Amino acid sequence: MAITAADVMKLRKATGAGMMDCKNALAEANGDFDAAIQIIREKGKLVASKRSDREASEGVVLAGVSENNQYGAIVVLNCETDFVAKNEDFVKITNKFLEAAIANKPADLDALKALEVDGRTIESHVTEQTGVIGEKIELSFFAKVEAEAVVPYIHPGNKLATLVGFNQAGVDTQVMKDVAMQVAAMSPVAVDKDNVSPEIVAKELEIAKEKFRQEGKPEAMLDKIAQGALNKFFKESTLLNQAFVKDNKQTVKEYLQSVDKGLTATEFVRFALSE
Repeated sequence: MAITAADVMKLRKATGAGMMDCKNALAEANGDFDAAIQIIREKGKLVASKRSDREASEGVVLAGVSENNQYGAIVVLNCETDFVAKNEDFVKITNKFLEAAIANKPADLDALKALEVDGRTIESHVTEQTGVIGEKIELSFFAKVEAEAVVPYIHPGNKLATLVGFNQAGVDTQVMKDVAMQVAAMSPVAVDKDNVSPEIVAKELEIAKEKFRQEGKPEAMLDKIAQGALNKFFKESTLLNQAFVKDNKQTVKEYLQSVDKGLTATEFVRFALSE
């Protein structure tokens, strides 16, 4: 049957595929609109398969929180080029995935991919976008924070985002955002020194001992000197003990206590595409 321009435009609007792709799909489906949509989707799977070995190092990093500010999520949708990452539709679909994560609180990335958005799984949307855009598209990261209050921060450009949880609700939003921006700028490894993994502690001690050993310090003194270096690491690399970026005369912990003596950060997540 004859394929009209209106038919092609309707399919293009429904799928986002190119004009010729839509025309060819309609021709292959003998004008059956639903079958043509399926052909476009199947083509997406084919393109995804062909591009599976490509590197999707660009993309969008978004963070958001629930209406009660007690649950937050970060999602990352990758693509191959910055041109695609900056596309308004690409950012919109990433935001849809983020909204689904916040609404459904999936257990992990695989559970997020299995959620349905507009009647289809997120994973199928990602596959379809690969066909529509012609680049490898990958939903690569999902993380969540639950606390009495959670604040998100997205750095301009959508390449870096953070979430920080606090032990009290009703905290001034700007105070919480200050700490979320601190996490973005200073990339701490943990909230406090007690939260640093034993593996990182052991690695830092060994690095310090080797450094002082090379400098000729006596072997008997290495453990004590290395402990001092570890304490410096805790001060520079744990959120609550870092110098507050807006006022380096106080630590983040002191800043929060100046707002409320019992206020503290309990958890954070940070993701950056490249640094």
